[in-house]
Amino acid sequence: MNYRTLGRTGLSVSEIGMGCEGFVGKSADEVRLLVDAMERFGVNCIDLYSPDPELRRNLGEALRGRREKFILQTHLCSVWRDGQYKRTRDMDEVKTGFADALRLLGTDRVEIGMIHYSDALDDWRSIESGPVLAYAKELKAAGVIGHIGLSSHNPEVALAAVESGDIDVLMFSVNPCYDLQPAGEDVEELFKEQNYRQELVNMDPQRQTLYETCQRLGVGITVMKAFGGGDLLSDTLSPAGRAMTPYQCLHYALTRPAVASIMCGARTLAELEDCAGYETAPEEERDYAAAFAALPKISWQGHCMYCGHCAPCPVGISVAEVTKFLNLSRAQGSVPETVREHYALLPHTASECLSCGQCEERCPFGVPVVENMRQAAELFGR
Repeated sequence: MNYRTLGRTGLSVSEIGMGCEGFVGKSADEVRLLVDAMERFGVNCIDLYSPDPELRRNLGEALRGRREKFILQTHLCSVWRDGQYKRTRDMDEVKTGFADALRLLGTDRVEIGMIHYSDALDDWRSIESGPVLAYAKELKAAGVIGHIGLSSHNPEVALAAVESGDIDVLMFSVNPCYDLQPAGEDVEELFKEQNYRQELVNMDPQRQTLYETCQRLGVGITVMKAFGGGDLLSDTLSPAGRAMTPYQCLHYALTRPAVASIMCGARTLAELEDCAGYETAPEEERDYAAAFAALPKISWQGHCMYCGHCAPCPVGISVAEVTKFLNLSRAQGSVPETVREHYALLPHTASECLSCGQCEERCPFGVPVVENMRQAAELFGR
């Protein structure tokens, strides 16, 4: 298993994480077997949005004696009422629900306290200025949560939260179809067939800005809905008009700026093993570039996907890395100091470009690589 640093938290998280869907409806023994497999595969990050008390209790039992091996992303504002899940901003419910989570999980602290599901800008503004964020900060100051997170499907809300400086971790829905859609407060719009009937061209600019801002500010991203709820894996259901493979979806998400871990909702040991198999899969099974170029309803023409098809460069320039740093600076309107430092560490920089055009011949998306290298050399001074 490969591990990544989750932004400025400093936490080392597995690229493949575990969503709590896999624990729903399972017996204590079944949950223990899943956690055994996670430990065996090196999966160390668990998202816990579900407030189901049986799930929390079973997982707490399964983690006993090995709690320190796992990073828990536990949600605030997600409570259990009348036998079902509910999102709440009522502070009595929020506090009682989180206390119950700690008690049932058998722990006195969690690594990430995730403010649950904010898709409306007004909701985020009330969180930011109200008691929910204040409570999260109290928990962080007391050492009960290590870092504050927010889950969202709306790039406008997510960007506002990230830029506030209060959010250390963003849980966001990342896949190649959602990335084409503009911001909206209704997550169901992301699934609707009519939104994919016309040809869609390139990533929504606000989503690209979000990823680049997270990278610049050190906000780590944990990913939900990498498979689009399973739709992307089906020829008949995929909004792209053609199925992708699980490894292509995982690789796409893991090549977005700031992404550290993908929460896979594996419901069986076999599904968990399949997800963990991404780590040892050959490059041709992960590669999404050729599949994207052939999708009938979607075009990424001229847009760098950081796929690496431009390699190898005859002088050793990492074209994808240089382009990523260039895009980060374009989004900011200047060169952030952290980006300048990372660029300076590259063994070969854009100024070494020979303008041979081999990279452009290999690029499936028609990216003007030579021009990008010229602009990067001018911007970074080397």
